[in-house]
Amino acid sequence: MLQIKKNATHWIFSLALLLVFSTIGQSQVLSSEVIKSPKFDDTKLAQIDAEVNKYVSNHWLTGTSVIVVKDNKVVYYKGLGYANAASKKPMPANAIYRIMSQTKAITSLAALQLVDQGKINLDQNVSDFIPTFKNPKVLDHFNANDTTYTTVAAKREITIRDIMTHSSGIDYAGIGSKNMIAIYAKADVASGLGKSNGTLLEKMTKLGTLPLVHQPGEKFTYGLNTDLLGCIVEIVSGTSLENYFQKNIFDPLGMKDTYFNVPAAKGDRLPTVYTENEANEIIEWGPTFRNLNPNYPLVPKTYFSGGAGLSSTAYDYAIFLQMLLNGGKYNGKQILSPRTAAIMVSPQLDFKYNGVDDFGLGFSLTSEKSANLNARNKGSFAWGGYYGTTYWADPKDNLIVLIMTQHSPNSHGDLAGKIERIIYGSELK
Repeated sequence: MLQIKKNATHWIFSLALLLVFSTIGQSQVLSSEVIKSPKFDDTKLAQIDAEVNKYVSNHWLTGTSVIVVKDNKVVYYKGLGYANAASKKPMPANAIYRIMSQTKAITSLAALQLVDQGKINLDQNVSDFIPTFKNPKVLDHFNANDTTYTTVAAKREITIRDIMTHSSGIDYAGIGSKNMIAIYAKADVASGLGKSNGTLLEKMTKLGTLPLVHQPGEKFTYGLNTDLLGCIVEIVSGTSLENYFQKNIFDPLGMKDTYFNVPAAKGDRLPTVYTENEANEIIEWGPTFRNLNPNYPLVPKTYFSGGAGLSSTAYDYAIFLQMLLNGGKYNGKQILSPRTAAIMVSPQLDFKYNGVDDFGLGFSLTSEKSANLNARNKGSFAWGGYYGTTYWADPKDNLIVLIMTQHSPNSHGDLAGKIERIIYGSELK
């Protein structure tokens, strides 16, 4: 009975989203020019400038780009602070950011396009595409002295839905749990961050021979799931993720500044990446820090990480999010079916992924509890990137916000929350 009620709740939530999508402006193309909205108090919205400038002057942040889209119109779009602290180069609004994990939602869209075409099924086994994932094992005991381990049989195989919701049991190389980092390193499985050697299929095939960190569907573990999803997109489509994205997502949407390989001619639009020293002072991210050279967007690559490989602008990514708010439609093109677009941003797990919020197919979803504690509405979908980018889209308010930095970790990361409160506090009836 509990499961029936839960399924009914999810169905009602999906239907509500579909109805919201159907009432939103159909496929109007976003202009990068700011258009004054009668639904915002511009004086209050301008407090974003003052707040960011305070952080820059206090040396808590170097620079950021912020875009706010309301009812299919850009109502705020600015670069603030500096793209490079040493030269005092101003941050352009259209700076190209290394968006890292913001890549995940775009890869999820690609997979869902294949679902719309009947080429894959959300509950299809991953082993149908990569045979090494057949009969998966789960880590039991790990010996840190020599990185040997024992396993137990998984209760079932992992599915496309599992990897799209990070509930498969696959962990992250480099930034995941200690034991799995060691196991992945020994097997030379790439993190997907920066430039990787070998091919995506080679690494994902190897990943299939390694243990899961928990039983499939048991809990949420952020990991290489979307790299694996991207590999499946390549297998099914018969082309590289770079080519697939360009033909089926970027060109139709008019996303002209989103790349795995950023053209050299646009390289000067990449802001410098920063981190902090032990005194929390901002310092430049060196080429060997954490084995991640921030110059990687300009280094030619053929390993396309569906979990972390893209670079983009706030404006381009806002187009992507607007398409989803429009029910999969933008610029007169139906990129994703309305029903699948609604499913993408509907709860998929039997539990809260972080103890509070829901998770869809590529996004976190604001729960009722979170909505009652914070500014954004229930059903808002969101995520961010390792280098300090973040976004959310609020279907109820037809609102999109991106706050882009290249600063990680950031001991003053509370700025994004302040900007969020300013934006909602600026809304008018």
